[in-house]
Amino acid sequence: MGGGYLPLTMNAPLLSPLRFDIQGLSDAIAHSVASDALRCHFSPHQWEVLAGYLQPFSMQLGQSLIEQGAADQTLYFIESGTLSVHYEDDKGRIRLAMVGPGSVIGEGAFFSRLPRSASVQATNTCKVWCLTALRFKELANRHSPIALELSLAVGGVLAKRFYNRPKRVAVT
Repeated sequence: MGGGYLPLTMNAPLLSPLRFDIQGLSDAIAHSVASDALRCHFSPHQWEVLAGYLQPFSMQLGQSLIEQGAADQTLYFIESGTLSVHYEDDKGRIRLAMVGPGSVIGEGAFFSRLPRSASVQATNTCKVWCLTALRFKELANRHSPIALELSLAVGGVLAKRFYNRPKRVAVT
């Protein structure tokens, strides 16, 4: 896709600094009514354990999170804000999906190890948490019940998006 996007800057300075607390992500997931919301059921202690494996950061309008074709296996959890997903096919046609609080993005490459299938940008100020494949492996080795629950929940999002044709583009 063409220019016009800003490179991702982790913990980008904002006019008013954002505060991160795993409870915010937990609440976003618990209260999301989106069809592709993440459905995981962790106790407060399990959320705290998971927080130790996640990296929170903020994004501003137009910042790029994922580039189509990139070889990256990071999974992103959206606490607040909205991300737009853009897929450009070989004929230059673009498809778009929006993903909001309480969901994840990046599940396709996270599970498949294939290059990213679409690009993702922030449509407003966002709070996002990321989980790298390496950190997930550490989580699985040390806290396998949490890793299993998370895998099942993220797999559920992946299945819902494949089933819902307009949301299929959101599988990155």
